[in-house]
Amino acid sequence: MMNGELKHYSWLVVVAALAAAVPLMTSNDFYLRVLFLIGVNYIAASGLNVLVNYTGQKSLGHAGLFAVGAYTVALLTTRWAWNPWAAFAMAGVMAAIFGVIIALPALRVKGPALAMVTIGFGIVVEKIVSEWQDVFAGQQGIYGVIPLKIGGQMFSTKQWVWFVLILCVALHVMFRYLLRGRFGRAFLAVNTAEVAAESVGVSVYKFKVLAFVISAFTCGIAGALIAQQNQYINSDFINFNLSIFFLLVVLFGGNSVYGPLLGAVVLTLLDSMLSRWPDVQHFTYGALLLFALYAMPNGLAGFVRKLARQFAPGLIPKEPLPQNLPAWQLKPAAGASDTGILLKGDGLYKAYGGVVPTNNVDIQIRPGHVHSLIGPNGAGKTTLLNILSGIVTPERGSIVFAGREIVGVSPNKIARMGLGRTFQNLRLFSDMTVLDNVKVGLHSHIHAGFLASLIGVGKAQKAEQGARDEALQILERLNLRDKALEIAGNLPYGLQRRLELARALATHPKLLLLDEPAAGLNPQETQELIQVIARIRDIGITVLLIEHHMDLVMAVSDHVIVLDYGQKIAEGTPAEVQNNPRVIAAYLGTEDEDEGDDDYAGAGLNATPGGQHV
Repeated sequence: MMNGELKHYSWLVVVAALAAAVPLMTSNDFYLRVLFLIGVNYIAASGLNVLVNYTGQKSLGHAGLFAVGAYTVALLTTRWAWNPWAAFAMAGVMAAIFGVIIALPALRVKGPALAMVTIGFGIVVEKIVSEWQDVFAGQQGIYGVIPLKIGGQMFSTKQWVWFVLILCVALHVMFRYLLRGRFGRAFLAVNTAEVAAESVGVSVYKFKVLAFVISAFTCGIAGALIAQQNQYINSDFINFNLSIFFLLVVLFGGNSVYGPLLGAVVLTLLDSMLSRWPDVQHFTYGALLLFALYAMPNGLAGFVRKLARQFAPGLIPKEPLPQNLPAWQLKPAAGASDTGILLKGDGLYKAYGGVVPTNNVDIQIRPGHVHSLIGPNGAGKTTLLNILSGIVTPERGSIVFAGREIVGVSPNKIARMGLGRTFQNLRLFSDMTVLDNVKVGLHSHIHAGFLASLIGVGKAQKAEQGARDEALQILERLNLRDKALEIAGNLPYGLQRRLELARALATHPKLLLLDEPAAGLNPQETQELIQVIARIRDIGITVLLIEHHMDLVMAVSDHVIVLDYGQKIAEGTPAEVQNNPRVIAAYLGTEDEDEGDDDYAGAGLNATPGGQHV
């Protein structure tokens, strides 16, 4: 076990032991009740933290999922005489099922629309349990909910505290494993840049649904605990304020696996102190929510982490990285079809109103070559790349990649088939480390399922170590290894460009699409990029790049395709394209046109590999 892990578990044992000792030192029911509620609120918030802070989805309806758990355990034990332990487990399952039912349609919308959908669900559940008297008994409530038992004896107040403490420790450990692995990185990638996440094989929609289900499960468990501990549940427990409270715990706690614990402790204690003054209590919730959103966006966990880095950096040790790893190797994969063509596009057409950036374009990419796509600004180059990578669906036409039709296939599936890409405007996961950015690129090559990642041992642990080593190998190949533990957003622009390329390489692409990789680079960095692209081709990756630097294009290209106003006007070797009259006219204009209006008048269409114009 690494030093950092040992330190974490040592502190966990100390904190858990102190919490477990409280019931031994007092019999005051109020104090024990507050401690129990801290645990329940932490359980509800721990899953909601995955949805809100990690995946970036705001929900204001989780009181409804709390109600699903509470009424499931109440109805199963009072109406159908279920064993209370089985009913407790079923409460989480039923909440998770409702989470799927809500998430599938709700997560197709974003931002305020998503919040409104979840608010609607919470209101519907509140009305159902209030008005459907025959089943849920409204404000009168359901009495006689059977609590958890050991040896036929119902839990005492102290035993409830200890049981919730055990659940909290178990959830903390499991979420820590989950969120530090491939699933946690995927959640953060979805939160930061959805298009970039799709481009490396992460299904944005599936991970949003998974995050919603996780949050639903823990809220259902929290509801079951309240119903069984009270042996009673009624509609007064289920209201909009409860949803606000859960969200506040998560936002105030901050974006960290420790955030829900900090938020639950502080806000449960505050809630208990203000319970005598409901009006003040509600005002405080609103004030704290605004404070958490605007004044302290990283929450208490972020504030504590900042203090620790400033005054006690030893508390946050850096991850030890292995040395002397072998050179990175591309995984062998079948590349081209029987015709020797890796990708073939026929009759591709896409229009946006009266603008037609892709007008019946045919394109063929042969394996082992560097293909360049050039043309004046507005020629439709990036739109064509977006069509080939699945981000944009053409109105008509066909694309066959590695022998398979991919029109209409989602970008994440196309990425997993072996098509990687970078973007014209950087789309890094800027709050993650350089190493984790590359690990996200390896996402579909890390073979560890959800349950294995949740317990963090065996296969999942080996897969994580393998991903770390391979990510370091890729960074070494691109001379970025010394930046592995730095935050990606803090790198100089040129290194960020190189990191995006490293992340794309991590997908093990058969075909790599580079959208203006030299944009913003200085001459030295551009020359280094020429060498990098040549090395990429030499290890077996086919490249299609968009570029405005003609010296780079002519230096690395085996084949050049020229677009103008959405149409292909020429293609061939660099020398053939340089001397093509239509290409010269497109770049420099005809004699009766004003050359000063063309962005490429000085771009150096006729350039040698050394960048000298001829």
